[in-house]
Amino acid sequence: MVSQVPTLFQWLGGSEALSALIERFYQKVPADPILEPLFRHMDPAHFEHVAKFIAEVLGGPAEYSSQHGGHAAMIRHHLGKGITEQQRQHWVRLLLETADELNLPSDPEFRSALVAYLEWGSRLAVINSALPSDTQVEEALMPAWNWGVPGGPYEPEPETSDPNRS
Repeated sequence: MVSQVPTLFQWLGGSEALSALIERFYQKVPADPILEPLFRHMDPAHFEHVAKFIAEVLGGPAEYSSQHGGHAAMIRHHLGKGITEQQRQHWVRLLLETADELNLPSDPEFRSALVAYLEWGSRLAVINSALPSDTQVEEALMPAWNWGVPGGPYEPEPETSDPNRS
């Protein structure tokens, strides 16, 4: 029997779940003393763009690329922002707390892959944010994140009545 491994996007619940996560996260930002200065002048559609970007990275539809310019456009949005390490860490932590609040999957394989992407992507954002806002950005391939080392979601083995099985 061949098992099809879902994408991370499918496993987390698709567009609806991801949009709810990102929207709820950005609802918290204006009251957050660490993140508010970074997002003070945020476009009201910001959360939708972020949700589409993350969806595409995690194996969902390529809407960010087709509608907003792909990875190079995301890099350009971070140029000159001066994101601090404290802001980066807090962004990741608050996003994961929000994922727990909304009961997104918490299995170790999914969370390992999600945390790996958030750590990787947020560190790139810090690096790019240190560059001058007029830096020329070449086209860049959209990141494609998958299950990584675990190779897929945890699926318990079916119980059996075989007394020889331990």
